Amino acid sequence: MRNFTSKQDFCSWLNEFESPILIPEWAQHQNIVSVDPRGSFVITLPFAANQLAADLKYWINAQIEQQLVSAFQFEVNVKPSALETTVATPLKGVKNIIAVTSAKGGVGKSTTSVNLALALSKSGSKVGLLDADIYGPSVPMMLGQLDARPQVQNNKWMMPIEAHGIFTHSIGYLVSKDDAAIWRGPMAAKALGQLVNETVWPELDYLVIDMPPGTGDIQLTLSQQIPVTGAVVVTTPQDLALADARKGVAMFDKVNVPVAGLVENMSYHICSHCGEKEHIFGAGGAEAMSEEFFLDILAQIPLHIDVRQDIDAGCPTVIRRPDSEHTRHYLELAENVAAKMFWTGKARPEAINFSMVE
Repeated sequence: MRNFTSKQDFCSWLNEFESPILIPEWAQHQNIVSVDPRGSFVITLPFAANQLAADLKYWINAQIEQQLVSAFQFEVNVKPSALETTVATPLKGVKNIIAVTSAKGGVGKSTTSVNLALALSKSGSKVGLLDADIYGPSVPMMLGQLDARPQVQNNKWMMPIEAHGIFTHSIGYLVSKDDAAIWRGPMAAKALGQLVNETVWPELDYLVIDMPPGTGDIQLTLSQQIPVTGAVVVTTPQDLALADARKGVAMFDKVNVPVAGLVENMSYHICSHCGEKEHIFGAGGAEAMSEEFFLDILAQIPLHIDVRQDIDAGCPTVIRRPDSEHTRHYLELAENVAAKMFWTGKARPEAINFSMVE
């Protein structure tokens, strides 16, 4: 039976627990393990990882019950760290920003953004969702908040709308979708700047930004001015979508924003009658692109009518079908994104002074 005589000894043993979202010798990384005044070991996972925390607790208890190690007191917590970005000034109260882009419309970017935000919330984080698609804001409808309007303080500061446990803001809460669609570039850029700079977010672990499709001036400016921690590029297996996704990766490389990885949406379809798996839009494209750019495939999400119906009903799949296979894909996506950003990033000092982006 193994006894622990020091924190180092405990960490060496803890490294035997493995997961696809953990790195080798993970327990020694950035104060993940500490010892409280009572002598209990405290394990703090520094990214959204409720499922990982549950798996780790189960593993430790099993080791104790099997008498492989001496009994000891421990706790496992989830507390996402704030990570550094290339933009020096963080958004007030926001630890990390995830930009979700597609560089092409019609690939399910907004559906992915909404379910990713909700999955991050389910994974133990405080989450916000900013609908930056000025010309086609869809988040209010997807969250069932079409009639919601933000409260305004001092004729300037806007309070985000709370829905399904996350905080959201969108131009769709302020003007009609038809009005937004006819704005010229400078008007759209100004409106987007106001959404970013004049929203009073609560303390958030993650702010997911549903980026406008494409790689034009608005997308480039947004990427340069907002302290994005990591980007997620959504594509489908189609050659045309993959070609545009490459442009999205190149855009983030140009502004020095790290790309956490790819999401292959509508990756395949499983027939509801016979169960056959069909690659309707092709296969292998995301794998080839991931090898070309040395990127992870964060998730391969199947095409299914339930996901579309849930979004149309204003109750996304992660909320409406919490135990479904579809939700499992989004929960895995959330933990993969959060873990990738942490392991490849650098934690900000906790004493940093936050201010609004100018």
